[in-house]
Order: sequence, then structure tokens, then C-alpha cells
Amino acid sequence: MPAKPTARRALPPPRPAPTPLPAPPHRRRFRRRLLAWYRRHGRDLPWRNTRDPYHILVSEVMLQQTQVDRVLPKYTEWLAKYPSLDALATAREDEVTATWYPLGYNIRPRRLQTIAREAVSRYGGQLPADQATLLSFKGIGAYTAGAIRSFAFGQRAAILDTNVARVLFRVFVGQGAPKSHAMTRHLWKLSEALVPIRHVFDFNQALMDFGAMICVARQPRCLVCPMAKGCRAYPYAPEREARAAVGRDPLRQATPRRRRRP
Repeated sequence: MPAKPTARRALPPPRPAPTPLPAPPHRRRFRRRLLAWYRRHGRDLPWRNTRDPYHILVSEVMLQQTQVDRVLPKYTEWLAKYPSLDALATAREDEVTATWYPLGYNIRPRRLQTIAREAVSRYGGQLPADQATLLSFKGIGAYTAGAIRSFAFGQRAAILDTNVARVLFRVFVGQGAPKSHAMTRHLWKLSEALVPIRHVFDFNQALMDFGAMICVARQPRCLVCPMAKGCRAYPYAPEREARAAVGRDPLRQATPRRRRRP
């Protein structure tokens, strides 16, 4: 009796190739336009007038989930009371929390003090400059480590916060799920590719200002945007972005489900 032929299993469709990184000429054009815009319109903020790693750490932690205008007076007050990592490390915890008020998210001052104590006990009261050691601190993630490295130490380090991710997604991608894990990984690679060798401080500050002032979440100012020509999301369509936020990720497409027969 002849053997029955083995049923062939349908192979899933191949995954699409990840969105490629922009070519070097496109990267240079983006850097040039962004830096030109920043030199005309960048905000004058106190933490941009220092290269002290501790001061920059304080500003970055305060700016998490908090508007700039609320941070400005508290930043000055905090540094007047705790001018160094040593001063913060030895302060009473209840006083640290009280000084933080009313910024909210009170886990943040506790994390700052934990970082200060570790820096004092292990690194002589200084924040280290290398990424691996910064990431070993509880409370310092990839974004904060990149900010400290680029703003305090002038290193070629990428950043990716909400504003930066929105700018890079709209200008260079334009479709897909902007907040998916795969897209976030791609945007980190994109941010790393775009960081210039020179003017790193200005470039990263410019990215954040551009997302806060021009490429805002709602009603972006496309008519005055220097990136409009060549922007993948131009003209901006909020309904398209809303659909993309819950749609399929072009960087990681799942196998389509088969319909059940009635």
C-alpha cells in the first residue's frame, strides 16, 4: 500500500526588511537644518549654561513628565540647597522629598539621592562618563545616560525621549506603530546614526526643542517647519497617525490569521 503523501505546511510570509537608515547626505542635511533652526530659536535654559554632570542629572530627572516652566524655579532652588552630590547624599530623606514639592512623582527625588549616595561611596562624589557605569546606577536609563554623556562630557551619545522619538518618526519613518518595541529600537538606531561628531551638545538640545516647539504632538507647525520638504509625515494627518498608533508595525509584521470557514 503506497504511503500517503506528507501534507506540506504553509510557510509564513517573509518579514519585511526594516526601514533603512537615511543615507549620509540625508543625515547631513537634517543636521544642518536642525542646527540652523536651533541657533535662531533655541530656548535659553539654565541647565544649558553648565557642563556639571550633577546639574545636568538634576535637570533631566526633573524634566521627566514635567513641563519646563514648572521645573525652572525648582531647579534653582534645589541646587541652592543641594549644590553637589555630596550635599544631596548626606541630606535627610524627608527634607529631600519636601524640597521636591510640588513637582510630583516623588520616586524621583529618592532616586536622585540614591544615585548621589552611590556616586559618593563608589566614585568619589562624581558621576562617571562611560555608558556602562552610568547604566549601572538605579534610576539612570539609556536616555539619561546619553544626556549626561553628551551634555556634560561632550561625547557622541544618542538620546531618545518622547519629543525626539516623535520628530525622528515623522521625519524619517512616517508610518507604522510609533510606540512599538520594534519601532523604538529602530528610532534608537536612527538617533545614533544622526548624532554628529561635532556640536553634539547643540544637536541633542535642538532635537528636544524642535519636538517641544515645532513638531509637537498635536497641531505641529508644519508651515514653518524646516524639515517639511522630505518629511515622511508631511502633510500631517492626525487621523493617519492615530490609526498607525494601533496598527501593524511595518518593522515586525505578524503572520496573518486564516479565516474560519462558516
